[in-house]
Amino acid sequence: MKNNKSLFLLFTANGISGFAQGISMLAVPWYFARTLQSDYFNISYGLLTVVVLIFGLYAGTLVDRFSRKKNFMVNSLVCGLLIGGISLGGYLNHELSNFLIVAVFGITMLNYNIHYPTLYAFGQEISHPDDYGKVNMNIEIVGQSSSIFSGAFAAILLEGIHSGKGKLFGFEMNFPFEINRWEIWEIFMMDAITYFIAVALIWMIKYQENPKLKHQSNSIIQRVKVGFSYLKKHPEFMIFGLFSYSVFAMLLVEIHAVLPGYVEHHLNEGGSVFAAADLIYAVGALSAGLFVNKVFHSTNVVKAVIILTLITTGIFFWAFASNSVLVIYTISIILGFCNAGIRVLRLTYFFKHIPNELMGRVNSIFNMVNVLIRSLFIFLFSLPFFSLGDHVIWAYFIMATFLLLSGIVLILNYKKLNT
Repeated sequence: MKNNKSLFLLFTANGISGFAQGISMLAVPWYFARTLQSDYFNISYGLLTVVVLIFGLYAGTLVDRFSRKKNFMVNSLVCGLLIGGISLGGYLNHELSNFLIVAVFGITMLNYNIHYPTLYAFGQEISHPDDYGKVNMNIEIVGQSSSIFSGAFAAILLEGIHSGKGKLFGFEMNFPFEINRWEIWEIFMMDAITYFIAVALIWMIKYQENPKLKHQSNSIIQRVKVGFSYLKKHPEFMIFGLFSYSVFAMLLVEIHAVLPGYVEHHLNEGGSVFAAADLIYAVGALSAGLFVNKVFHSTNVVKAVIILTLITTGIFFWAFASNSVLVIYTISIILGFCNAGIRVLRLTYFFKHIPNELMGRVNSIFNMVNVLIRSLFIFLFSLPFFSLGDHVIWAYFIMATFLLLSGIVLILNYKKLNT
């Protein structure tokens, strides 16, 4: 792996584009929370997840039909042009409509449905089977390192820093300098530029396409059927794939639909606390990338995933019962470790069991179900009840209950999954 320049370029491109994506994905929900329009955003987010649900299966067929290098480059180029165009409109008009702000969020969501299946399939394709665990670990380390930087920058850019006494990350500080708050279209422009940098880096990768990709059927429906047929023959992969994704589903719901309101209305804090929670989450996720294989070296993958799912259940119940910035920071770092740890373990499990030419479609099926679950929870938490007072805490209780049920399903199927 030390001599694999292709992996180095792939990791670097993913890290650079992920940095600005992270700031944008924090900036959008916080913008609507700060302007008291969280209901608008949550409903929009729910509708976007439905669009992603429809798009998800098609995205998987693209990953398995065409060169992973071309997929990565074209996807990044299209996203850069679209987000850059929206940002340019903000510079020209000195404002952006709510629709265009949500559009950037939606473009990034759709991008994720091609980006990550392509990233994992690309990484699997250009690495040796003996290195799969290390490849997944490094993808996680690079991705979460960029998230740490994006969280830190978001904490500053979303609110700015004023000289003298002020709050940052929920704590009183004295600042000898001043940084102006960035307009949201300025954040979007930085996001667009990083996509173009990613295109240039991926273009430099020397790549020989998997010959089996060229023989895929041109029919989208047929290619989707192949993915479903494979999982039908291997139901243990279906069970593990669906329920090991539960923590990831609740994480995205928590970060985008629950945490902004929890910080604003329950903790009565500002945007820097919201961004700091994401930064601290990334620290936990980075630690998972570094240490999860060591922590669970003597534990099989299925058991480790069950343990991490139940830990996440516990911390969500803790968030429901708590009203402390320090507690939400502690929960964020544990959540980061658990979610990233599950992702590393799950991908290593799939890399070893699922053929590369099917990886995109199989992952897309899991993503499709995951998106459906997320959309149901997002629409649920868009109800007026969760915007009243501090009723947002009940969202954590509901999510914790769902995770508990997911953990129980994995426990009941433990022997089948571990064969």
